[in-house]
Amino acid sequence: MAKIRRVYDQAFKEEAVRLSYERKSVAELSAELGIRKGTLYNWRRELEKHGSSSFPGKGNKQQTPEEAEISSLKKKLADIEEEHEILKKAISIFSKSGK
Repeated sequence: MAKIRRVYDQAFKEEAVRLSYERKSVAELSAELGIRKGTLYNWRRELEKHGSSSFPGKGNKQQTPEEAEISSLKKKLADIEEEHEILKKAISIFSKSGK
């Protein structure tokens, strides 16, 4: 049986993080809210790192401009490597048929 993935809005996450700093026990808070401790710690880490731009929604990962540029460059590199492999195969095919 497949588990249903729960979705939390930005306001809920921010409030949960705020409460986690006020309470002594993160474990108790996570049990009250019905979320895992690890999830709450991940939300805390993301809020510390990205501030008010945290939790963009739809499963999109929040990236700094540098991380976005690196991701873009990796995609371009993969495309160029694929083109290179295709051209190598084409040269191989045409050189064999010319003999």
